[in-house]
Amino acid sequence: MSLPVSRGVCSQFVVRLSCSIMNVFQDAVCTLNTLQTNASALEQVKRERGHPQLQLQAMRGFLQRAGLKVEELDRLNIIHVTGTKGKGSTCAFTEQILRKYGFRTGFYSSPHLVQVRERIRINGQPIGKELFTKYFWQVYGRLEETKDAHGGSMPAYFRFLTILAFHVFLQEKVDSAVIEVGIGGAYDCTNIIRRPWVCGISSLGIDHTSILGDTIEKIAGQKGGIFKLGVPAFTVKQPDGPMKVLQERAEEIGCSLSVCPDLEEYESEGSLSLGLAGHHQRSNASLALQLSHTWLQRHFLTDPASSSPVEFSGVSSAPVIQPSPAMIKGLAETEWPGRNQTLKHSPVTYFLDGAHTTRSMLACVRWFNEVTPQHERNPCHFDFAVFCPNITEAITTCNADQQNFNVSVENMLTRCLDNQQSWRVLNGQEEKPEVELLIGGGLPLVAERHTDTLVFPCILSALQWISQGRDSALSDPNKCVIPIKPSIKAKAAPLREAVSIHVLITGSLHLVGGALKHLDPSLNS
Repeated sequence: MSLPVSRGVCSQFVVRLSCSIMNVFQDAVCTLNTLQTNASALEQVKRERGHPQLQLQAMRGFLQRAGLKVEELDRLNIIHVTGTKGKGSTCAFTEQILRKYGFRTGFYSSPHLVQVRERIRINGQPIGKELFTKYFWQVYGRLEETKDAHGGSMPAYFRFLTILAFHVFLQEKVDSAVIEVGIGGAYDCTNIIRRPWVCGISSLGIDHTSILGDTIEKIAGQKGGIFKLGVPAFTVKQPDGPMKVLQERAEEIGCSLSVCPDLEEYESEGSLSLGLAGHHQRSNASLALQLSHTWLQRHFLTDPASSSPVEFSGVSSAPVIQPSPAMIKGLAETEWPGRNQTLKHSPVTYFLDGAHTTRSMLACVRWFNEVTPQHERNPCHFDFAVFCPNITEAITTCNADQQNFNVSVENMLTRCLDNQQSWRVLNGQEEKPEVELLIGGGLPLVAERHTDTLVFPCILSALQWISQGRDSALSDPNKCVIPIKPSIKAKAAPLREAVSIHVLITGSLHLVGGALKHLDPSLNS
């Protein structure tokens, strides 16, 4: 008799405890989200827009208020990585290699796909909800306690998460922290790092022009701002203009700069297998080999602190190293969701990539054409182009992790309609489609006039229309189904009859994350 009763009591206790953890975690995430919009954060942005150097000054102040010193970050043995395309993948490769050597790793990246905890990883895994909650309130509490003495100021969302990541990595005593820059480099809040062990720059392109500049050379100047005196730096092959700027930055700051070889040059004893799909990942893997090799060289010195600084002596070619078994295994086993990712939910196959710049979209198209067994013509031909805002569900459940208060629903829907029109123009359909933005109940409505393009109010409604009940992951009775007009249902007849459906989801990591929330339930756990 006692055993069943004991089991029952324990079961109830675990459920209640889990609910308590969930509630406290959600409270933390909701509080974090207030930093997206609070008045002091917005004032920071306005004040610093014309004086970017103030960003690092402010970041140092917030770090100190959180109980941390800039000098403490030196203990994290940091690998600092920036770039326009591929910096996150480079970090993922690098972190996995170090983990294969048995090191305890920290990895800070952005943005997250489904849960904010993904941004702060220990040994490749997002920190648990309990750990996130514990450290969140430690940092937030210290900042809250000191805000009155500092004009009520609190750090904005990304700044806070950067401070939190540093705090977590110090508390968890990682052997190395791989830090991905948020935007740019020189004035990014991660650049309060004083003494990284090695720096890397992935492929450069045009992005965030309002912040970084409107030419690739100006952007290169910002990216090169992460270079540090005497700290070795590596980059992939770049166009002549930005490469010259990186060289000038390295000379100005006083560090070596080496260009990574093509991955083929490492493959004298057999081709290297990469866990991430896409030809463009090969340059990211090469950069990761150089970063990890340089870090390992310093680590295995008798006294890493006594390593001689490497001064600038022109741009050189990085040596072709012989990848160790741990490096080979690390590259092969790297996972980085939402980047050139394929999910098979027969008969529907989803191809997901967060590409959002011209160059990354071209790379996405190349990858899609390589992995899709039946594509009708090159470049890609699609039967439907479906647009939706980065909203996971029109009737939202509690999903604080994916809330974005910086962009209104109206703005997102307007952009969807603009994108729909651009698609039509590119396809030779000049007339403006007749669409209705909102219906009486306040819910956005799908565009109804043209069979080739549609606009849906949220990611879930778009996925449900595309899959037509043929994907069990989207058939959860707890998921809300948006009513669709009969005329829109009729347009989906080819989807109901097709033997297989290929769906490319791209244009935004936020969009990809919202889709993965519904398509891969494991990411919610």
